[in-house]
Amino acid sequence: MKSLDTIPTGKIERAGKLVKTGVRIGGNYVKYYGKKLVDPQTSKDTLDQDNAEDIYDGLKSLKGSALKVAQMLSMEKNLLPRAYVEKFSLSQFSVPPLSAPLVRKTFKKYLGKYPEDIFDEFEKDSVNAASIGQVHRAEKDGKKLAVKIQYPGVAESISSDLALVKPVAIKMFNLKGKDSEKYFKEVEHKLVEETNYILELEQSDGITKACSVVPNMRFPKYYRELSSERILTMDWMEGVHLGEFVQTDFDVESGNTLGQALWDFYMFQIHKLRRVHADPHPGNFLVSEEGELIAIDFGCIKQIPDDFYVPYFELAKEENINNDKIFMERLYELEILTPTDSEEELQFFKALFKEMLTIFTSPFHKETFDFGDEGFWSKIANLSERYSKDEQIRKMNGNRGSKHFLYINRTFFGLYNLLHDLKANVVVNTYQQYLD
Repeated sequence: MKSLDTIPTGKIERAGKLVKTGVRIGGNYVKYYGKKLVDPQTSKDTLDQDNAEDIYDGLKSLKGSALKVAQMLSMEKNLLPRAYVEKFSLSQFSVPPLSAPLVRKTFKKYLGKYPEDIFDEFEKDSVNAASIGQVHRAEKDGKKLAVKIQYPGVAESISSDLALVKPVAIKMFNLKGKDSEKYFKEVEHKLVEETNYILELEQSDGITKACSVVPNMRFPKYYRELSSERILTMDWMEGVHLGEFVQTDFDVESGNTLGQALWDFYMFQIHKLRRVHADPHPGNFLVSEEGELIAIDFGCIKQIPDDFYVPYFELAKEENINNDKIFMERLYELEILTPTDSEEELQFFKALFKEMLTIFTSPFHKETFDFGDEGFWSKIANLSERYSKDEQIRKMNGNRGSKHFLYINRTFFGLYNLLHDLKANVVVNTYQQYLD
């Protein structure tokens, strides 16, 4: 894959890149409707594939927030057409890396020396290039290290990037009204945090030490003296990416062991630490030769305030979902229902969220839960498809719920998907023994 010598950093330059992408997408629609005139049975699959290709190609050269949004969308398997999910998921692993001269320039700027002056060995070619940074192998004092380098201009272009993708997100997620701004501010806030590698080092160090009590989990050590706000150095961890592992012919016991570790890891963070690794995509986990799960990226950490945590997990209890008074009170506390709702909106969203919560919280209602159960996933897919086509929901204010839903729901949905890929059958409350 060809490396990049420059990345567009100016607002006008980045906007121009997206305008060119928009022109290509317009051409795809012209071709699609031309074919449909000739053959009314023409499928949208080719259109989706062409659009996904052009959008991804436009975003991957921009890197940064725009590509990060594509990465987030790739986790929404029941929201986007398959072509988009498959193409956008490449943003987790496969984007053009920075050239060696640009890497050296970044080191000189943020650590005051070139990489060859800091490390005993430093591989000039990256081993992994993603949305916000790329990783290089290095060695110092006999230790194998992973060095993450942030792309130039990423932190400075967050606001302008989100302004560029906002119109697409508004249409895709039916975000109406002034309240939609709180969701974009939440995304912007988390992306700003993700570009602060000093913060990531502090968070990584704290969470990995606390989570060391969870069996079958491993974490790298982080090196403060070899890190800065744009460069992060940690142990090199040997293993297979989880996304690659689940494509192999792994046995049931391995899937259950890894799934249990993943489940306990997340439940411990949520219920003990009240902060959570909110980016559960396969690229952030490795599987070691010994069959342990390795978490390697803690850039996106979501704090869970009490005023959200308490009502959110009260609605995970089956008896509260079925208690109309408590159910309604919690929906108001979580901003799912608002005092300005019409009677029609109130009844519609009450029924919608009751159905959603009954499905999504079902793992918490059992002693063990089989995430490989296709019946569970069929319910999620059917619900998603039904409401994505519902004309009534399009006419109503789609801004439902506290801003904290954005990353907490993303965390659970990503976790569920990983557990499904592992076909894991987990013991639901095992994590409680580690809370003390």
